[in-house]
Amino acid sequence: MRRAMTMTALVAAVGLMAACGSSGGGEAKKERAHKGTATSSSKPASEGQGKTYEVTLEVGGEGRSSVYYNLDTNRSEQVTLPWKKSDSVTLNSTQRKVGTIVSVVPGPVKLSDGRLGAAPCSITVDGKKVVEDPGGTEGKHLCEYTLR
Repeated sequence: MRRAMTMTALVAAVGLMAACGSSGGGEAKKERAHKGTATSSSKPASEGQGKTYEVTLEVGGEGRSSVYYNLDTNRSEQVTLPWKKSDSVTLNSTQRKVGTIVSVVPGPVKLSDGRLGAAPCSITVDGKKVVEDPGGTEGKHLCEYTLR
């Protein structure tokens, strides 16, 4: 019961942090590049132009679990693990100054010792792993990164 309450509080906190990290005034992303491979690289950006990042969120483990993530908007899904989601995220010059948070919160999975714990997660930006959490029962069990 305590773990369920902790996980619920964590998910709520991540949602609030992700919402606070988005651009103000409800401004949506101005551009969206094609969805697809994790091999595309950042486009060079000069002042006033957008910059596109290829972001990949991953959650490890086995079985089914919930996954909460933020790429362009907050979402929640029931998924089969391991799970991977890639998307292109384009930031305009204002969004790059402030930064935009991308994140993933893995739901609980059955660990090798039979206990419930968080699944491992990671975030890769333009082919480089920028955040990794091993999962388990100790720690914050959240992967988040600020794009600029």
